Amino acid sequence: MSKSANKKNLISMANLSTSDLIELIQLAQELKSDPVSKSNALKNMDIALIFAKPSLRTRISFEVGINQLGGHPITIKMDEISIGEREDVKDIANVLSRYVKAIVIRTFEQEQIELLGKHASVPVINGLSNDEHPCQVIADLLTIKEIFNSFSGLKIAFIGDGNNIANSLLLCAALADMNIAIGCPNTHKPKTKYIEQAKKINPKIDINITDNPMDAAKDAHVLYTDTWISMGQESEQKNRKQSFANYQINKNLLKLADKNAIVLHCLPAHKGEEITEDVFEKFSNIIYNQAENRLHVEKAILLKLISE
Repeated sequence: MSKSANKKNLISMANLSTSDLIELIQLAQELKSDPVSKSNALKNMDIALIFAKPSLRTRISFEVGINQLGGHPITIKMDEISIGEREDVKDIANVLSRYVKAIVIRTFEQEQIELLGKHASVPVINGLSNDEHPCQVIADLLTIKEIFNSFSGLKIAFIGDGNNIANSLLLCAALADMNIAIGCPNTHKPKTKYIEQAKKINPKIDINITDNPMDAAKDAHVLYTDTWISMGQESEQKNRKQSFANYQINKNLLKLADKNAIVLHCLPAHKGEEITEDVFEKFSNIIYNQAENRLHVEKAILLKLISE
């Protein structure tokens, strides 16, 4: 993981090596099978959780996970501190570092998280930004491993908006030696820097960015989608629905994938838009396990960052 001033952050999947990623997944599996095994690991430790966006899974999973590890979560709404507006990021980072053992932040701008990580002397964890969602995609990998037992040679196809999930999946696939296809409109591709980073991490894997969802889905072992309209994009709802109308995971697209393919969705799901209700229900148990795995992965991340 990235190191700065003798501490580690998880701000981007690029902070991880392949061995880091495998260790996190293995630890998450251990924590899932024995939830009380590390019940005092964060005893008497406070963890700050900063949220600029409303949150269900991220907030609850981190709060529950910190409590299960014996720590104390302190949840802060962004409007209570107004990072970069009422107070300078550097000042907030330095002050919080004197109060807590780690900072989790869910916000809009990736640069804000990077700045916080630069100035904090405790680990900073990206709980979600417009550019990346590392905690989610590590949980996705845990879900895939539970079903396929390994990653090498698998193909994952993301269908829809080339957003933060797609960006992080590119890096995650490269680290895990998985081939990846992104089926998205040409106007909504993943950021070029993430495509280039993925190629640099693992030149051997196949990366296919295409505006043809059928091409992306062909022979995929994992089909993955996300909402077409993320928080902050509500004013674009009509245009985005038109742009993504052909990028839906449905039974016809599923037929093009591998016969043993699974479907993932990071939730919340808008059934009838990015995924049909019948396909969602067919794979709902896997999708709910995927959501549960956020808890185990985040506990593993906290343990790795704080204890090392």
